[in-house]
Amino acid sequence: MTKRWTNLAVIGLLFIGSQSIAQQRLSFDEAWGRVNTVTKPINGYSGWADNDHFLEYNREENRTYKVHVKTGYREIYVPTEIKSTKVFSRDNDLYIQFVNGQEKKLTNSPEVPEQNPTLSPDGKYVAFTRQSNLFSVAVENEKETQYTTDGTDVIYNGWSSWVYYEEILGRPTNYRAFWWSPDSKQIAFMRFDDTKVPMFPIYGSKGQNGYLEQTRYPKAGQSNPEVKVGFVKVEDKNIVWADFNEKDDQYFGEPYWSYDSKTIMVQWMNRDQTNLKFYNVNPLSGAKKEIYNEEQPSWINLDHDERITYLADNKHYILKSDKTGWAHYYLYTLDGKLVNPLTSGEWQVTKLQLVDEKSKVVYFTARKENSATSDLYRVDYSGKNLKRLTFGDYTHQVSVSPNGNYFITTYSNVSTPSKVSLVDNKGKVLKELADAKSADFEKYKIGKTDYFTIKSDDGKFDLPVIITYPVDFDESKSYPVIMSIYGGPDAGTVRNTWKNTSSGAYGGMSQHWANEGIIQIECDHRASGHFGKQGVAWMHRNLGNWELVDYITVAKWLKAKSWVKKDKLLITGHSYGGYMTCLALTKGSDYFDYGIAGAPVTSWDLYDTHYTERWMDTPQDNPDGYKNGSILTYVDKYKGGLRILHGDMDDNVHMQNTIQLVDALTDRDKHFELMIYPGSRHGWNRSKLKYDFKERVRFYYQNLLERPVPKEFN
Repeated sequence: MTKRWTNLAVIGLLFIGSQSIAQQRLSFDEAWGRVNTVTKPINGYSGWADNDHFLEYNREENRTYKVHVKTGYREIYVPTEIKSTKVFSRDNDLYIQFVNGQEKKLTNSPEVPEQNPTLSPDGKYVAFTRQSNLFSVAVENEKETQYTTDGTDVIYNGWSSWVYYEEILGRPTNYRAFWWSPDSKQIAFMRFDDTKVPMFPIYGSKGQNGYLEQTRYPKAGQSNPEVKVGFVKVEDKNIVWADFNEKDDQYFGEPYWSYDSKTIMVQWMNRDQTNLKFYNVNPLSGAKKEIYNEEQPSWINLDHDERITYLADNKHYILKSDKTGWAHYYLYTLDGKLVNPLTSGEWQVTKLQLVDEKSKVVYFTARKENSATSDLYRVDYSGKNLKRLTFGDYTHQVSVSPNGNYFITTYSNVSTPSKVSLVDNKGKVLKELADAKSADFEKYKIGKTDYFTIKSDDGKFDLPVIITYPVDFDESKSYPVIMSIYGGPDAGTVRNTWKNTSSGAYGGMSQHWANEGIIQIECDHRASGHFGKQGVAWMHRNLGNWELVDYITVAKWLKAKSWVKKDKLLITGHSYGGYMTCLALTKGSDYFDYGIAGAPVTSWDLYDTHYTERWMDTPQDNPDGYKNGSILTYVDKYKGGLRILHGDMDDNVHMQNTIQLVDALTDRDKHFELMIYPGSRHGWNRSKLKYDFKERVRFYYQNLLERPVPKEFN
């Protein structure tokens, strides 16, 4: 579990180490990372060329080498396996480019675009969607096959409904909702019917009359899209539908093809998100067989990373589940029989790195030694012989060789800049490859950064904290504080890693603010993921409550210190962090003085079904939870100085949220700042970033430091 330091120990550490011999402060450019001082750039280590050669990217030469693990012999890396083709779009038509550079046009429909072109595993076909229908085209003869014909502005085949794109399949899919079988002979896809999903209009201000962008966006308690899962042979137009009733109130997760392409595993979940089932589906008949059933009293994450990992033996898969209250791996047979757990205990696995099927060993990373760090482990298929392979009190980012004999780790902590080492599968360090610590590290004064924990008010949790103190910190003086948070469920931000000197503009630690005499702190609450699913479950039907309780605990800890200004605590965050910032300046305004809130949710009935109902259930089932979690409930308690930011084209957290808060604040004659970024979505357009940064700087100087912005910012 998390290591806890006493307050006395934290303060004592401020006066030992590098600061006692530092000679000079960082300049303005150095503090913002524009000039390298305490750290230096290092080469990149991106993976492995084969079992015995790792890849090293030389920054100075802009070239990648493969390096032998034993001899260190380096040679220019030329990939031995290059995909023979790549697909791209030009003038709304698809082209394929061969390895020799030649191009071939595959489609001829310049009036409408082809979306998400995806090459089949054997390289013979390209699947895509066009105007909400699913197609493929043969590379050899450009023969185009249309599989569906019912696509409209509310019926989408192979193209996601918004809530699936945002919350289930994920934004990296770019709305793609079709999947090739491994043998390239079939395509699985989802069909969405948004007819009953309410339309949400987003107003675009460009042009003389502006325009409306209309999205089918289901808000909490409203109708979801109806979904069907279909299969089609690539050379056939006959669609087979999986044996589900699309009229049921349900969700489907990403499907997983078996290695032999004979079956596909479909994830099903009820609307309440408390019951997850896996079905083996025959793509030739649509018949389904239930092989896994999991129920939890709070919720189950349908978008769970690595839910299923098929093994090449075509007999087993590895399941990732937090059903015990902590995320762990389990070995199952393909028919759904549990062989045994691979891991267990009060700690979290994070990612599978390698499954060595020959040796029956699994390599994975986990947050076991400390919830704020990450390490590499190996364990046998039996769940026995668990061994930690990394070392020290560091956060490790690893890349394992294809045979599992070696791995490269890039590691750091709050007091140690990044290092890179080559390690064998016994945990023995074979070679130090790089060190980002500059030779001039000891010449500079920097604000000391510490990781520690603070006991929650109820004594149940050790809340993780990272704090950066001002340069030349003096206990007899008092300093303002910037608290950077996110706050969402299972989305903690505190990691025991080296903090880049330039990361403080939008949260994180910055040596500029340390130079200017500001304390900077990052902290996580009990439901942030540090304490497993059993910690996250505290948020069930109660968003906004325990997060604020724990942030107030940290605020009280700070304000009890003689070296913290009692009226200069600023909290800042974006999205869920914006929500928590607004809540801190209303419900928690006795403890927080200033806030900068980006794109905040202000009332959970304004956000989408899948995300909101996962934690809160529906507004109809949980009216008190929605009322207690709404910022609008606490507007009468608002005091201090709040700056609200929102993009007017935000299709995720609609500007409607901010408008309703502004309406409530102005009705009560409350002072606040508001900035709308035209044309921006959930993040600001690049053209707005410079302005936003300078206005944040202005807010800090005006309210925390009470002096003009230095001329260097101009």
